[in-house]
Amino acid sequence: MENKRVIQLKQFLADTPNDAFLNYALAIEYVGMGNDGEAKTIFETLYNTQPDYTATYYHLGKLYERENRKEEAEAIYRKGITATMKKREQHAMAELQNALANLWIDDED
Repeated sequence: MENKRVIQLKQFLADTPNDAFLNYALAIEYVGMGNDGEAKTIFETLYNTQPDYTATYYHLGKLYERENRKEEAEAIYRKGITATMKKREQHAMAELQNALANLWIDDED
């Protein structure tokens, strides 16, 4: 069952389907609901169609990590770091660098 925010976001997206923020917000709602499949589909679409929307990289990487797709998560984090460097988004870049640094830690035990 969809919550009110999901319904409202879908209504907004009916008018502006390519709005990166609205798509991102919908994906985040799906993550919160435990619907990683829907979230991943939206994040992958954002990644492929709007690569300058840098908030996507962290969350898509985290979804890949949960699926134990660490190589793909690493690639996404690295591309995100490059994108955030170009846009001088220091906070987002630091989050991606931290995610990348921690990606393989569990495998070292």
